[in-house]
Amino acid sequence: MEPQNSNTSEFLSSGVPGLDAVLGGGLTADRLYLVEGEPGTGKTTLALQFLLAGVQRGEHVLYITLAETAVELRAVAQAHGWDMAGIQVEEIIPGENALDPDQQYTIFHPAEIEMGTTTQHIVSAIDKCRPRRVVLDSLSELQLLAENPLRYRRQVLALKQYLASRACTTILLDDRTALSTDLQVRSVAHAVLTLERVEQAYGAERRRIRVVKYRGVAFHGGAHDYQIVRGGLRVYPRLVAADSRVSSARRQLSSGLSALDQLIGGGLEEGMSTLITGPSGTGKSSLAAQFVHAASQRGDKSAMFLFEEARNNLLNRCASLGLDLDSAERDGLLTIQQVDPAELAPGQLTQAVVQAVERGVKVLVIDSLNGYLNAMPDERFMTTYLHEILTYLGQRGVVSLIVGVQQGMIGSANTSSINASYIADNIIMLRYFEAEGEVRQAISVFKKRGSAHERTIRRFQVGTDGITVGPVLRGFHGILTGVPRYDSDAIAPEQPAADERS
Repeated sequence: MEPQNSNTSEFLSSGVPGLDAVLGGGLTADRLYLVEGEPGTGKTTLALQFLLAGVQRGEHVLYITLAETAVELRAVAQAHGWDMAGIQVEEIIPGENALDPDQQYTIFHPAEIEMGTTTQHIVSAIDKCRPRRVVLDSLSELQLLAENPLRYRRQVLALKQYLASRACTTILLDDRTALSTDLQVRSVAHAVLTLERVEQAYGAERRRIRVVKYRGVAFHGGAHDYQIVRGGLRVYPRLVAADSRVSSARRQLSSGLSALDQLIGGGLEEGMSTLITGPSGTGKSSLAAQFVHAASQRGDKSAMFLFEEARNNLLNRCASLGLDLDSAERDGLLTIQQVDPAELAPGQLTQAVVQAVERGVKVLVIDSLNGYLNAMPDERFMTTYLHEILTYLGQRGVVSLIVGVQQGMIGSANTSSINASYIADNIIMLRYFEAEGEVRQAISVFKKRGSAHERTIRRFQVGTDGITVGPVLRGFHGILTGVPRYDSDAIAPEQPAADERS
């Protein structure tokens, strides 16, 4: 026998990317853990990743299966590209002779014979292998054999003591298919992890993992998104912006257009979020791309997350405006990620944003906010998710630009699916208006927290010469309604456009 590890500050890796961060560092050695979830949530995959992490450390590992066969387990491993050579598999499954009527018990209850036999097989397998990591799959079989909750709890307690005396770190899997759903093992286990699969009205299902308890460890609570991909489970820890506060000096970043900088008060401050809003086609994405282009000209890194427009379309359109984002991408100054809305989990975008910041990104664009919200219509707290992302970006000194499409075109009240004042530090609004038989565009800054800004409404154009911010639209009344009234006697002749580029 080996003494049980008493050091609770030293952890073993779970082998699952992102899970150790959720667990507050990993798994305390020589303890018993419960992983529970309905069939199909990835328990077996997680267990294999845990054992493979032990194999990489040169440990003896053991997978005890009471339901699946060794062939089925190897098929799972093969699907993920894993080599099972270092994992000892012990099958404790009733043989085909159990179907023979002559082998059926008539005097004794199966629990009185099979429970003891199963437990003895488990102990023998552990004594023979002497593993450092053990997986028992699954507890439902033991619970059905135990006949009553008292016997079941005693068997699990005895198994826990036995494994602790052998210095084993053990994961018990529970697929919740037993007749009763009591919480006996939850109270016995050192930590409890719950895997959930939530069906969506459209698109892929959402998968979440929760740490229900973890004795003596400050784990990361709440629900965390995860995916099952080739290579195993991948967990996306829920972002808590307060955990990563960083204070630094903030500078203003130019847009590359002198007239636009003048309108917004000199530029956008680092750490500020800006909502660029307006009807479809007013040039919101082009304006966001202008800030990205200016960043690449300074040598700053940027990242763009596209929910609606294809990457190639964006690059081609920007090239026609004189914004060379293609070169910025080749030079490693820009990363463009096209998001598949039907397959996205909130935690995935959060993780991608965190990774972008860790790469040194200074400007980050989400295009569009409507696509982000519509990608997950069944999620109830998407605004909170986004608020955490923007707060995190602000604390890291990143300029974040969110494109928001408003409903309506000309002469109608514009509405948005979010509270813009809650989401963003700055709001830049683009509008259509009708004048002299022509549909024109206007730009104004409705809100800016970082510095003073112009309160004027200026002409805005996107054409073959690029983006042009023109003169103040003086003499017009009601531009924001889309159908303004022009008083020619109230103003001096129109001044030339201030569209010089810095």
